[in-house]
Amino acid sequence: MAQGEATAAANANVVEYPDLVVVGAGLFGLTVAQQAVEHAGARVHIIDVRDHIGGNAYSYFDEETGAEIHKYGAHLFHTSNRRVWEYVNRFTEFTGYVHRVYATHDGVVYSLPINLGTINQFFRAHYTPAEAQALIEEQAGELAGTDPANLNDKGIQLIGRPLYEAFIKNYTGKQWQTDPAELPASIIKRLPVRFNYDNRYFKDTWEGLPKDGYTKWMERMIDDPRITVSLKTDFFDESQPYNKKALREAGVPVVYTGPVDRYFDYELGDLKWRTVDFKEVRYDEGDHFGCPVMNFSDADVPYTRAIEFKNFNPERREQQNPDKTVVWEEYSRFADRGDEPYYPINTEADKALYAQYEAKAAAEPKTVFGGRLGTYKYYDMHNVIDTALTAYEQQVAPLLAAEAAK
Repeated sequence: MAQGEATAAANANVVEYPDLVVVGAGLFGLTVAQQAVEHAGARVHIIDVRDHIGGNAYSYFDEETGAEIHKYGAHLFHTSNRRVWEYVNRFTEFTGYVHRVYATHDGVVYSLPINLGTINQFFRAHYTPAEAQALIEEQAGELAGTDPANLNDKGIQLIGRPLYEAFIKNYTGKQWQTDPAELPASIIKRLPVRFNYDNRYFKDTWEGLPKDGYTKWMERMIDDPRITVSLKTDFFDESQPYNKKALREAGVPVVYTGPVDRYFDYELGDLKWRTVDFKEVRYDEGDHFGCPVMNFSDADVPYTRAIEFKNFNPERREQQNPDKTVVWEEYSRFADRGDEPYYPINTEADKALYAQYEAKAAAEPKTVFGGRLGTYKYYDMHNVIDTALTAYEQQVAPLLAAEAAK
């Protein structure tokens, strides 16, 4: 090869890196990218191993039914954090959706969380709030006033044996694939019981679903020419230029939102997660459950709940198929490495292991760890956005400023 050809080939392989690379196009990564552009004028490149942006909040529209499908399970936006609410309203309007959950037990449908209506229906009574409260305290039996170590006894202590066994025991057993008597009480530090007829699931100040869907919301967050995106791109694949080794050698600041144990090649061991499998069922009817989420509290139903997506958006009825509906049944299990991690198991051993990874992450040069996977925490969407805004202010902005000052 002639010298000129060799030089041209070498130049073709040179990558002009941006000011910041964000690994993961979920809400944490998108929020940091948006803030970096807005406040620092940074050039940001986002990579994600998936074929879409939005992380677990990604949604798409089902052609047959017109339903907006939440690909990774039901996502419901709610917050009492004014900063977060004002921030998200820059990119989407919200519907007036209020989340209410129902549970099927022994062939009868009840409202959740357990409220005075649930109690009176279950016991076929007409208790006043004070009478219902006294009944539940009595039904805690010998566990009343104690502090049990296992989930089973803690549940009885909190809401009495009949309600616990009807609505919590078997549901929790299916969630964890473990007898609740063998689970730590910390999993259910409290069980909400309302001694009135309020069946609103969340108590937050603001609640709703994005009017144009989750994906449109996420697209608007990064609708800026200074933000570029590469999908189906693996941070650990050294054949592509935005890999861990190359970025470190180039000294490019990185926001990493993947699994923290994967970042360090699992050298201290695997952090444990639970995952969820979905089974899709289609019905030749306009509405199968009459509600968006139906829990199944009994052991003889193998799934924990069913999600009927059309019912999240009654305001879209004219755009939906009146003769077809789609339901996803949800099955919970322990995750393997190749599975989508949803919920950190957070045993004492896991917490100790994460503390070791956290120390390694803190020492990693020019790298900020965030999101569920990067910090081994379960977050609702509003928590993710709040922590991302804070991480930008406290960690990313100073990092970008230091780089710009060089």
